[in-house]
Amino acid sequence: MDLEEIRKIVELMEEQGLSLFHLEKEDFNLKLKKGTDVEAIREALGGLAIAPAAPVAVPGAPVAPAAEDGEAPVESGEVIESPMVGTLYRKPTPEADEFVKVGDRISEGQTLCIIEAMKVMNEIKAEVSGTISEICVEDASPVQYGDVLFRVT
Repeated sequence: MDLEEIRKIVELMEEQGLSLFHLEKEDFNLKLKKGTDVEAIREALGGLAIAPAAPVAVPGAPVAPAAEDGEAPVESGEVIESPMVGTLYRKPTPEADEFVKVGDRISEGQTLCIIEAMKVMNEIKAEVSGTISEICVEDASPVQYGDVLFRVT
């Protein structure tokens, strides 16, 4: 891939409003990110002890209902987030069974879903082993980079 092809990809990212592009072939891997690198920030803050703070409203973020005793609900387990913008499919084909269901035991590297981005089907694989405790996205739903797709305990 030459520099001119990469420039065209960057232009397409701008036109489509994408913040992440990842192309992987046998002997080639290209990953382009635009904006704040959330993963780098998480790593940098990972070792810091952070005191509990008051909730902050984020525009466009869903509001979690408060528990009856006034405490916010605690969500446990690890999350699997969307690595890209696209449409999530929970089945390999419309007639097939879902890749995973709540309660399924998964292992690292197992395919959990497919995200279609720019007519390309991208398999999303588990980065952790455990049990699916929650599926956070409906089949054929649009997802953004960083959206929580699954919770694993």
